[in-house]
Amino acid sequence: MAEIIQKDGTWIFDGDALRLTPGRDRNVSVLRRALGELTVPLGALAGISFEQGKRSGRLRLRLRDGADPLLQATGGRLAEPNDPYQLTVESERYGVAEYVVDEVRNALLLDQVPAGPVDGYLLPGPAVPLSASAGDGTASFDGERVRLEWNWKTEDAKASAGTRCLALSDITGVEWHPAVGLENGCLRFTVRGAGTKAPPKYDPHAVELWGFKKDPLMALVAAAVQARLGHPAASSGRPSAKEPPAVPRPAPEADHDALLRRLRELGDLHRSGVLTDDEFALAKQAVLRRM
Repeated sequence: MAEIIQKDGTWIFDGDALRLTPGRDRNVSVLRRALGELTVPLGALAGISFEQGKRSGRLRLRLRDGADPLLQATGGRLAEPNDPYQLTVESERYGVAEYVVDEVRNALLLDQVPAGPVDGYLLPGPAVPLSASAGDGTASFDGERVRLEWNWKTEDAKASAGTRCLALSDITGVEWHPAVGLENGCLRFTVRGAGTKAPPKYDPHAVELWGFKKDPLMALVAAAVQARLGHPAASSGRPSAKEPPAVPRPAPEADHDALLRRLRELGDLHRSGVLTDDEFALAKQAVLRRM
């Protein structure tokens, strides 16, 4: 097992999955706090990296395309502080961060996990029911229906249509855009038979966002709906990634040699003081189990 605990959060890797828990520091974003703990299966990962800085570094996970409904709904538009797949690392724990990276990379290699896209979600998305208020309205989702309620800041033309209740079966798409510069963002639903989309300010199927602190919470509603819609790959004709072409697995001797090298590396980290006695013992046990 590999573990790193920081003010920004805690990442624990047990060989099969990474458990990501947001920290309690006041600088942790409202989105990450609301999303809570995530369990990312090894099969959903395309890679992991660690970037060092003068005062702090950053661990980053790269998920396989199509594995996560949150990333699908937001289209890579989440700002860095709101990205649950990044962790700020203090300089004195750089060695541990590098150890976590090595452990995950070794597991990806040994399990022959492909880095290509998937044709079904491997993460469940945010739990429901959930509700978020931002911009000119409140969006709620109970797993079957989306409810859009307007506030006093809503444009009269949109507010006059009243509260909107959208059955999941009538929703064909969902997207979340943050406010950028002078351009407002939105949470928008594409509804079957609704016709041409109006600007979010006037669209009764969209919540307009103005760049305030709670705007990212609307991304959670988008992700929860996205998780329950058909996966985009199902209608794209993209070949299935659940059954990748057979890849020759390294000979047992090659795996064994890699694990022996890993044991020697762990011993070096332990002797140099990067790993504590407990961390070394846990890491050693994880490697021995694979042998």
